[in-house]
Amino acid sequence: MSPRPTPRRRPARRVPATLAGATAGALVVGLAAMPAHAGSGSDAPIGTVARTVGDAHYEPGPCPRTADPIPDLERARCGTLTVPEKRSRDKGSKGSKISKGHEGREGHGGRTITLAVAIMPAESSRPAPDPIVWLAGGPGDDAVSEIPMALAGDLNRDRDVVFMSQRGTYSADPELTCPNIDEFNARALGLVSNAPSTGRLHVEATRVCRDRVEARGADRSAYNDVESSADYDALRKTLGLKKWNVFGISYGTHLALNYMRLHPKGIRAVGIDGVLPPHLAGGAVTWKAAREGFDGLFKACEEQPACNTRYPKLKDTFLRLVSELEAHPITTTVTVPVRPEPVPVVIDGANLVGWLTSATHVAAGVPRSIDELAHGNPQRIAEQLAGGKYSPQAIGRTSHGLVYGIFCSQWTPYETRADIIRGGRRAFPTFPRSMLANAPQLAWLHDDCRAWDVPALPRSVRDVTRSDIPTLALSGGFDAQTAPSNGAYVARTLSRSTAVTVPYVAHVVFADSTCAQTITNSFFDSPTAPDTSCLAGLRPPTFEIAP
Repeated sequence: MSPRPTPRRRPARRVPATLAGATAGALVVGLAAMPAHAGSGSDAPIGTVARTVGDAHYEPGPCPRTADPIPDLERARCGTLTVPEKRSRDKGSKGSKISKGHEGREGHGGRTITLAVAIMPAESSRPAPDPIVWLAGGPGDDAVSEIPMALAGDLNRDRDVVFMSQRGTYSADPELTCPNIDEFNARALGLVSNAPSTGRLHVEATRVCRDRVEARGADRSAYNDVESSADYDALRKTLGLKKWNVFGISYGTHLALNYMRLHPKGIRAVGIDGVLPPHLAGGAVTWKAAREGFDGLFKACEEQPACNTRYPKLKDTFLRLVSELEAHPITTTVTVPVRPEPVPVVIDGANLVGWLTSATHVAAGVPRSIDELAHGNPQRIAEQLAGGKYSPQAIGRTSHGLVYGIFCSQWTPYETRADIIRGGRRAFPTFPRSMLANAPQLAWLHDDCRAWDVPALPRSVRDVTRSDIPTLALSGGFDAQTAPSNGAYVARTLSRSTAVTVPYVAHVVFADSTCAQTITNSFFDSPTAPDTSCLAGLRPPTFEIAP
């Protein structure tokens, strides 16, 4: 995405705003009257009893602050999980100072962190005993902000749904957001994407973020899948649950696959939507995802007579424009609501690819936008790019400390620039070489990680997940962010898995498809036999036809 690789996430229009503003002070009241949950080891509903297990402690309390109002929090059961920031100390840890208030519990002596927990009760008066825990996207998104998405999909119909802010995210303590990076991402729209000068500014924004994280006393090497997986295992135990289910979206699928590999005990079933396998994660698979998502959309236009007649050879037109604009960028200005003056937007090959990576979510208008650009009018594309980057929902809500912790300890140590270039060349053989080292949404990744300066995790963090836990792997046919083929790919080593591609839908199908929601809910009811019958009735979007 930009000045540090903007995290792999859903576009702002689809994602309920992350946690960042007024406190939702929903206190836990009237809990004694609520139904008990089997398996919690108590007659009280889960989340209402303080419990310590090992070095983790759960404490009921007020619901967390949120960037935007989430009225449903008024009926949530909330609290915090306190865990060690880093469970295994090492001499090479970066930024491992202990700050006041984080000296550790019960004499352990190490720094602790707190993670916000919100439990949305089931709609059913007789909920199933095994709740669902939601793993947010990103990396760097706050799970509590995604409550509206989960409830809109009726995920809490028969089960409580547990949301815990991953370490470093907005409602955790410490929160490792870096608004300077988000602000640079917006300003960078006015720069040539692959210019060395843009890369230098990009890395400087990363250094400023690194210094901010260090000033908070955080150990940068403690924000990764290994620690987060242990956090979720600790949460299950401190809630007194013998079994629960897991549902991860986007980056949450990456975490879910590592979680089920590292801590399989206590997991009944796993749903993953917008699949990113940890052993493939990086720039090469991102290029592959872009090609698959773009081709899915172009094929749908080709098969729709009105679209194919009005926009013939749309794919060829797009590929030609990318090469032409990378060689000769154009600049325009657009007006955005939050700025008094128009803002510049450079349309070069990289920005055009970045635009389409997200624009598959609004697929109906894509052919018209490409056609207008081909005829000298870049305004629709420029407005969509600027609208996303300058939106208030794009500023100060992503945990870049978690983003870089994962990218720089789990991805870049095991993928070279040459690997990314080869992946780009396989996916898009006509693209200029100047574009290929910067995969969509992962610009200047190796340069950023040198600045972030954390040690690599052991190579085992990229091991293939092999499991017999029932798993649903969901993909979208228009997904240009995580390859549609990834679902079937991971299913090969998950012996009790069902891989489903929902056609004509982009990244994170649960957010946009009632069919995907139906399949997901049926899966948690019957993990080895989800109902996929709704797929037969799906139809492509009706593409906009300009005069």
